[in-house]
Amino acid sequence: MTAPQPRHRRVLALPLGMAMATALAFLPNVPASAADTGAATSAAAGDDTTSLSYVVNVRPGHGTSERVQRAIARAGGSVVIAYDEIGVIVVHSSNADFAETIRKVPGVDSAGNTRNAPLPAQSTTDVGTPEVLSSEQVAEADAQAAAGQDPLEPLQWDLPAIKADKAHEKTLGSSKVTVAVIDTGVDDTHPDIAPNFSAAQSTNCVSGRPDTTYGAWRPTAAESPHGTHVAGEIAGARNGVGITGVAPGVKVAGIKVATTAGYFYTEAVVCGFVWAAEHHIDVTNNSYYTDPWYFNCTDDPNQKALVDAITRASQFAERKGTVNVAAAGNESYDLASHSITDPVSPNDGTPVDRVIDPHNCFDIPTQLPGVVTVAATGAKGLKSSFSNYGLRVIDIAAPGGDSTAYQAPEPPATSGLILGPLPGGKWGYMAGTSMATPHVVGVAALIKSTHPHASAALVKALLYAEATATPCTDPYDINGDGKIDAVCEGSRNHNGFYGWGTADALAAVTR
Repeated sequence: MTAPQPRHRRVLALPLGMAMATALAFLPNVPASAADTGAATSAAAGDDTTSLSYVVNVRPGHGTSERVQRAIARAGGSVVIAYDEIGVIVVHSSNADFAETIRKVPGVDSAGNTRNAPLPAQSTTDVGTPEVLSSEQVAEADAQAAAGQDPLEPLQWDLPAIKADKAHEKTLGSSKVTVAVIDTGVDDTHPDIAPNFSAAQSTNCVSGRPDTTYGAWRPTAAESPHGTHVAGEIAGARNGVGITGVAPGVKVAGIKVATTAGYFYTEAVVCGFVWAAEHHIDVTNNSYYTDPWYFNCTDDPNQKALVDAITRASQFAERKGTVNVAAAGNESYDLASHSITDPVSPNDGTPVDRVIDPHNCFDIPTQLPGVVTVAATGAKGLKSSFSNYGLRVIDIAAPGGDSTAYQAPEPPATSGLILGPLPGGKWGYMAGTSMATPHVVGVAALIKSTHPHASAALVKALLYAEATATPCTDPYDINGDGKIDAVCEGSRNHNGFYGWGTADALAAVTR
């Protein structure tokens, strides 16, 4: 048996042996119990510590039938919210047989529990934080900034890596375009985020139903800064302060879906996609996997229900014009293989080693139809040592950082990681496919700015067509020890490491 490893979903936790020229800045694995889902959940569950959350999937497009409603009540369930447009019902129940019972009801397509730990539950705080830039580091970077650059832009090697610096000479993006960070919450008071933040398009979805209380989208001091960092990478304002985002002229919204302990449960993710669909979000950033299963196997009725629910929600958002972009993950898995050992699921219970086939067991939303799947690259443009990969799984690549021992940036940048804002008006480094995804989201936002009437399908097609073709790294021996670390399959124009290529911000605003 493998010890539980709940962790922030797409942020790299580098092993200690991977020494950095600069101090590491990432969110480490966070041991935690199940998550607090907030007041709305507590009320719905009646503070019953044996209650679990479930999704019940029925025929979409109609109100929940009286027969299904009665069956839910008879089975001991309480409806939190019904998303009739996609046929997903969020239910709380303390009946251990609820899912098995409700699956037998005519009109129910699938049903399953979204978590293993009861509601409500306690949580622990993070055991580490990203490295925060000191005032001396800020001053040193500011002294090296060229005219027109934000003070910390000299440290952002990732912007020229996708030609975002050249794109900014053409346009910063349109304020009519909005991206949403479906994540741990966004600190909209940060000076790099406040100028572009859209409160009207932000919410808290942790309970499975939107909480529109002003500020509910923000992380508390005890919660992860991940969503704030991601938001700044996408749309950090060019305002003479801090860093510059890939698309510093677009709007950014925060859709909080992570519990205090850092869990991203199905009901919250469903709520996030539906909110995005109904609030004119052009692109969503999804730098996580949906807990508690790293891979959800469709031959398991509970896990199948989670795949069904999030598939319905993400495709609903795309039909409404939203491009959904997700991180590939940081375990160096070949997602095109037929055998992967998953040692961490379920991460809110007792995980066991299980061998899965990623063709039948899916990382969601990463592997869902229509979702843009992003691999990470380092400062030398090679696949990051940790990034998952796989032919016909990876769609595109972008900077996510790597150890400077493997891929060191050119001066004046010193860290091989990605710089971004942190809550409380600070800045720091992080790494992972979590950091690669917002670069692609920013490029997609620039495409939407250039082609305002483009459908989600066209934005994706342009994203791939305009990417810089990046051939396989062959052989891929990232640490130089003489052993092959991963095998890339495919052609120069489409392969398992880089998909259709590396995201290109300049092409997004000139083609």
